[in-house]
Amino acid sequence: MIAAEDMYRLGSQRSAIRELFEYGKKRAEVVGVENVYDFSLGNPTVPAPDCVNETIRELTQTLDSISLHGYTSAQGDLATRQAIADYLNQTHGTHFTADDFYMTMGAAASLSLCFRALTTSREDEFITIAPFFPEYRVFVEAAGAKLVVVPADTKAFQIDFAALTERITPHTKGVIINSPNNPSGAVYSEETIEKLAFLLRKKANEYGTEIFILADEPYREIAYDGVEVPFVTKYYDNTLVCYSYSKSLSLPGERIGYVLVPKEVTESRIVYAAIAGAGRALGYVCAPSMFQKVLVKCMGQTGDIELYKKNRDLLYEGLTKIGYECFKPQGAFYLFVKTLEEDSDAFCERAKEEDLLIVSATGFGCPGYARISYCVDEDMIKRSFAAFERLYKRYRT
Repeated sequence: MIAAEDMYRLGSQRSAIRELFEYGKKRAEVVGVENVYDFSLGNPTVPAPDCVNETIRELTQTLDSISLHGYTSAQGDLATRQAIADYLNQTHGTHFTADDFYMTMGAAASLSLCFRALTTSREDEFITIAPFFPEYRVFVEAAGAKLVVVPADTKAFQIDFAALTERITPHTKGVIINSPNNPSGAVYSEETIEKLAFLLRKKANEYGTEIFILADEPYREIAYDGVEVPFVTKYYDNTLVCYSYSKSLSLPGERIGYVLVPKEVTESRIVYAAIAGAGRALGYVCAPSMFQKVLVKCMGQTGDIELYKKNRDLLYEGLTKIGYECFKPQGAFYLFVKTLEEDSDAFCERAKEEDLLIVSATGFGCPGYARISYCVDEDMIKRSFAAFERLYKRYRT
């Protein structure tokens, strides 16, 4: 074969979520966009805060082209990294410096760099907690490691610690956590994070290894009803934070984020250098220059989170009233729904017959559930209830 088979497979087959999104566009051409209820993508519909466009206009009017669009340092602009450090220190009582941050093209790049930097053997393993973002498997395997899955705790969507303990081995390099979670919307409690930290310290001492937490946090600011999202570095030293501004600032297409390597991490400067080396090897150097500058002016800002909460309440109340069993999300912008048959793939195919585009959770490691993204137009949610009710009645009759 002229090309690498594994790369051909990834390039020729979209993710299930992307396939559903593309199907929705084609279906809209047939029946009209107003008759397709597309809940597939986690694509923020809440506008970016005003500071984003205001800062872009200011930058284009005051900076020359080279200053605005030229290269930054490979690890990112110093002023940007310092602004992030200052903001997190003020918010969480930490003591980070600019040198603890490596700017990236979003959380996917951040995770990919961490997996590549930490993988030293084909036997290395990274553990994820179901339900999990399916691309973790792609990122981990591309780094030459193995992904190990802990089954979901479908009662509270926290962590099944008995199952996790069984899966930690001398080959475990890290545990990936995603809170607020895509797809369940659950937020890991402080008790959960403390218990996880205790377990990993115990196992690392038992095996004489270092076990990292990779905290995937693009939804950190999107939490509801006063729920606190624990800042993981305060509970466990060997924590690498992978962050993106895609959700908080509604900038998914601009691909801007960072990896945080606190100095408390074992041999932190070696780990940081390995992440920088992974950036060099993968071509992830110099994250988008203009948007690094935008971050400095918009630090701490978010889109209107109340609009997501309004959509959450509308969708949750509407579906539970029909009869669906749903987990009420504490954060992010996804509703996790128990499917009306065990085969969630078949259920989501049947939903398409009503032009309801929802994502089977089989790929998230949690069969029997479906993800409904509510970062959509409020009116579409209201219009979709008739289709959800028809689908429900088809199963019940």
